[in-house]
This record gives sequence, structure tokens and C-alpha cells, in this order.
Amino acid sequence: MSQISRRHALSLFGLAGFGAAAAACAGPGGGTAAPTTATAPSTGAVTGEVSFAHWRGEDKVVFDELIKRFMDANPGTTVTQDISTSNDYNAQGLQKVRGAAVGDAFATFRGSQFKNFNEAGIYTDLTDTKAASQYTDELLAAGKNGDNVVGLPYQVVFPMPLANLDLFDKAGANLTPQNWDEFLGTCESLKSSGVIPISWPGGDVGNGGQLWNCMVVNNAPVDDVGTQIEQGKIKVTDDWFIRMLEQYRDLIPYLQPNATGTAVEPAQNFFAQQQAAMLATGSYHIAAVRNLGAAFPMELVFPQTSTSGTPKYEGVYNATFILGVNSASDVQPAAMAWVEFLSTPENAAYYANGTAQHVAVSDVNYTNPDLQRMSPWLKKKTALAPRFQFESLDVRNAVEATATAVISGTSPQQAAEAAQTIVDERV
Repeated sequence: MSQISRRHALSLFGLAGFGAAAAACAGPGGGTAAPTTATAPSTGAVTGEVSFAHWRGEDKVVFDELIKRFMDANPGTTVTQDISTSNDYNAQGLQKVRGAAVGDAFATFRGSQFKNFNEAGIYTDLTDTKAASQYTDELLAAGKNGDNVVGLPYQVVFPMPLANLDLFDKAGANLTPQNWDEFLGTCESLKSSGVIPISWPGGDVGNGGQLWNCMVVNNAPVDDVGTQIEQGKIKVTDDWFIRMLEQYRDLIPYLQPNATGTAVEPAQNFFAQQQAAMLATGSYHIAAVRNLGAAFPMELVFPQTSTSGTPKYEGVYNATFILGVNSASDVQPAAMAWVEFLSTPENAAYYANGTAQHVAVSDVNYTNPDLQRMSPWLKKKTALAPRFQFESLDVRNAVEATATAVISGTSPQQAAEAAQTIVDERV
């Protein structure tokens, strides 16, 4: 079936039919196929219609400009964006791009989705491409299948709370707490000044779970905490995990009302309107907050959970939005050219500065004031976000749901036992 006719069939199938098909398939993390050895993308004329599938709707305008520049340089090619919400893309992305009716070029989340795309043979091998050579070596690890580079982690994000520096200054709040008591002191100072200390989108699984990265890295006994929980080597009923849940319980007085039912948009609004001093999502929401009219200076805050001694990590980061070329695409040369275009320092810089997102491409010049202010975090001792170590979304959701349960009033022990039951069923 041709590229055009496949797309026509998908449009006739409709979103409702597509969702039903996705529900009938194994969900992310549930794949059983053996990893597929990808082949290099085909070469040839850069022509045809390229579908670019991703979830970053807030980046559409910036990508539109990059697409215009790409099409000016490649007049025989068009690029269209196919954008889903992050939750829908996480749940249905594999079914969406399989066969390349959508997504000649695409992005994936690090972790279970990247694994599942590999097992399904969606990726092509980019190891020896010019595009791969543009990336910082240590950050390419998130896009490797064995020794081969199959995906290019475009974004470097910090899933840590954003802070309103004006509100911190007004409250005399500590921006760099060195232990848990100091972080709670920061929250108390902010609360005493008359603002909500933390806006947390607990009703949004994808965004609400980002705080878990911060809470776990200096509590967990191992770095590969998600992997070991999933393998049954450590349990969420262990003392260290209960202690972390008790720290979540400490946060209850400092969250907005109905925090566990708050979607990400109202959480952003609390922060943008200066009703809350911190937004507990990450640097990837800087542009969204700016678009809501926020003009105040922002920084990142790490909720340091250490209770004694020297903490192992100063923060957390993630290398994600892993760009790939679809192995089933009829226009692979054009899709590869688009990925290569995005990967040049000049175009990566345009994307970074326009979206307020750091990138994994080398030699990028950051002119965005927010990126400049937060660039020192690129050199701090940060842990790779552990929530993306899980290969089963069922396990990840169960583990992260313990925090929501505790903030809703469940005891840490009860929340942990309920989650461990689910984990045990899948080990």
C-alpha cells in the first residue's frame, strides 16, 4: 500500500477506531517481541510528504518555522506535524506509527516506549549518520539499542520544580535547600508569605509523576531503582520507600487544594498567576508558563530529600524526545533529511531558544534568558530520571500512584502494600 493510501485508510478508520485497536493490543511495557536489529535508512532523492509524529503541541509554532526552512532548502519535500497529547502518545504511539501511515519521522519517550518501538522494529539504524555525529556522546545512550544508535535524544530536560524567584525573594525562602528539613523550611517560608508553596498536577499521571524523580534519587539504595523494583530485587514496601512516602505526606500542607485532582493546565495557571511559588513539573514547561503571561524570573529547585550526610545527587535530568526514522516509511531519504536538519547546531539552537528547552546537540548557543539562567544545571551532578527505567507502564503507574494515595490520605504503609501487590503480579 502506498504512503498516501495508507494515510487515507487511517483517516477513514478514525480516532475512535484507532483507540479501540490500541486498546486491543498489548500496552506499552507489555511487548514480548525480541529486539529487532535495525537497518540503515535508505538513500535517494529527498522528495515526498513526510509525517512528523510527536506530542509537543507547545512546540508547534517553532517546528512550523523549521519546517518552512527545511522545505525552502528541499523544494520537492513537504513536512506535516501529527501531534497528540503526551498521555495519548505514550499509550498509543506505537500503534499510531506502525506501518508509517503516520510518523515517517517520529519521537519517543525514553524508557518503555523507546523499548517497545525497538522490539517492534520501528526504528532504523542511525549509528553512522551525520545526524548522530552532532550529539553529545554521553547523551546518546538514551537512544541506543545495544551498541547501535537508533534514536537521537533531542531534549535535555530537568524534571524538577520551577521556582518564581520574585516570590522566593519576597518570602526570604531558601532556593538551594541541602536536606529535607531545609526544603520544608523553604515551603514554610513561602506559605507564611501568603502563597501556595507548590502547585502539583496530581490529577495528570504524566506530569504529576515527575516529582517522583526528585523524591527517589537520594532515598533509593541503588541508581537503577525502577529496574530493580520491576525485577523484584527491591520492593516498595522496603523502609527506604516508606520513608520517601512519609516525605510526600510532609508536603500536604504546602500543596494547592485538591492537588490530586488538579490537571496540568490549572497547575500551570496557579504558577503563572503567581498564586504558587513552585510548579512541580519541570523545565519543559517554561515556554508554556511564559505563554500564559508569566514575566517573573524562574529557576529550578531540587527538593533535597537527604536527611543526613552528603547527598549523592544535586538534581535530576532526562534525555528524551528521541528522534527516529520509521523503518516502514516510503520516504525514508526525506525523513532522514528532516531529522538531520533538526540535528544541526544552528537549527537545534533555534528549537532550544524558541521552546526554552535544552538540547543534546553539541555546540549549541543558548540565547534564551531562561536557558542561560538554568544552563549551570547541565554541569551539576544530576541523576538520569529514574521513572523512565520502568519497562512496564502498569508497574510504573502503580509505584507512582503510591504518592497520590498518600497525599489523598492513605497511610504510606497501606499505599506501598497495594502497589507491591500489583508489582508482584507482573514480576
